[in-house]
Amino acid sequence: MPRPDPATAEPAPLPGLESFSEGDFHALSDGLASDPQYNDRRLMARRKLAALGKAAAARVKKEGGPGLEVRSSLHNPHAFNRNRVRRLWTYLCRDKAAKRRLRGVLGAELARDLDAAYRNAYLCCALEAEALEVSLRIHPDAWYDGQNLKNRAEREGLDGWLAQLRRLEGYRLRLDDWKGEWPCGPDLGRERLEEFLRYWTPGEHGLVVERRWPAPPGPGRAPALEPDVPRVLVDELVHLAPLYRYTAWSKESDFLFGS
Repeated sequence: MPRPDPATAEPAPLPGLESFSEGDFHALSDGLASDPQYNDRRLMARRKLAALGKAAAARVKKEGGPGLEVRSSLHNPHAFNRNRVRRLWTYLCRDKAAKRRLRGVLGAELARDLDAAYRNAYLCCALEAEALEVSLRIHPDAWYDGQNLKNRAEREGLDGWLAQLRRLEGYRLRLDDWKGEWPCGPDLGRERLEEFLRYWTPGEHGLVVERRWPAPPGPGRAPALEPDVPRVLVDELVHLAPLYRYTAWSKESDFLFGS
């Protein structure tokens, strides 16, 4: 059975999760992204996303996956977001125990900024004026997770990584801020993944595996506003968890140093 799509799924809301409203998207539009009068509306959307992240982290843990810490982004204009809130997100990254283990491997100097979520590989659910997104992301500053993945692919071969990406139909692999993309799913070939590896340098380029759904503006009930969408997004985050587990450094995926 194919995984549900927000555009076609029958309504079956997950208890404790709220569906999105047109105002959640509108508050992130160009004309309002810098307006502090819309902070309350963006805070509401941020809380919806945080609840999604917590539900997904709990399911991942229940199903035997790694422990994940849940955080969310700023909802108010600030110097950190260049005084424009164009995107809200919740992200799931390694928990405190896993960070302690990684610090022991990296050493105090390299691991001093590990508490910043973007310095870890993370799962993400994001809201923009035009779209919803679920993704796995490795920021250039999370070079240790990127290098761990690249080393694993070189030492074990591409079969494991390729299998993970082939199960993600509807997603695309890309280098952050590049125009090119590599569609995931059963048709992804080994030569395409080899091509990606030739371009990608951990520490210089971000890596993204993402799926996006448009959130069209205007009156009427857009698919992104359907009651079942929060449950679908939680399902998608859980569906990405095995790729996260394969990718990020951990005791079971330790390819950062050595041979």
